[in-house]
Amino acid sequence: MRRALVALVLGVAAASIPGAAARPGLGLSASPLRLTLRGAAAAAITVRNPSRRAVLVDVSRAGFARSLRGKPRVRPTDGAAEWLRVRPRRIRIAAGAMGVLHVRASPPRGAMPGDHPALVLLTTRPLGVRHVRVRLRVGVIVVLRVRGRVVRRLDARSLTVERRGATRLLDVRLVNRGNVTEEVGGSALRLLLSRRGRVFATLRPRRSELLPHSAGIAVFAYRGPMRGPVVARIRFHTPLRGPVRWFHPRL
Repeated sequence: MRRALVALVLGVAAASIPGAAARPGLGLSASPLRLTLRGAAAAAITVRNPSRRAVLVDVSRAGFARSLRGKPRVRPTDGAAEWLRVRPRRIRIAAGAMGVLHVRASPPRGAMPGDHPALVLLTTRPLGVRHVRVRLRVGVIVVLRVRGRVVRRLDARSLTVERRGATRLLDVRLVNRGNVTEEVGGSALRLLLSRRGRVFATLRPRRSELLPHSAGIAVFAYRGPMRGPVVARIRFHTPLRGPVRWFHPRL
């Protein structure tokens, strides 16, 4: 039996992925690609088959995490994933047609307040094909939000500099010690560079997402002429919260 090739696409907070197509004649899309369920709540996911042949879609649950650089990761089914119920568990979608999945969250009593991420995985199994060469998997992020006291705190732990030609990438390792997902980017997080007490650059990071109780890298790009030792100060602004941190990198 030939080994199947699995293509994995995960929805991300900062971008909308309309779907995926691994090969001509095979495709799958889901909408929405991210759900937030508050307490015991329910929602629907629309699955579309844009290809020219019918497909079987297997539906499963999984845990969800991100790497330090924000890359989505599928984890074993535990925690929040076990609080999800998805029906049906398998769905046949005709060519050019769509189907609907029903998702329900049932957090147990005593569940910790805050955000609990999980995945609904949709995996294709094309009909009428003896040897499946390509399987397509789409992941829908489901955030289960449990009511209670919200804790928001980010800590900047370290700073390193990566040189790419005239650009200096300043990587700040952040730890989310709170219980909600934080959107890192824009004006809420700033890196101030100074020398001899004078600020010569105020940088904002690339947009990223930091899950509760996890670590990640915020990337700031400096393209100015300053070189040598500087003082870098991390400042958080509403809605982000965290202490001011000082570092002494060399550009």
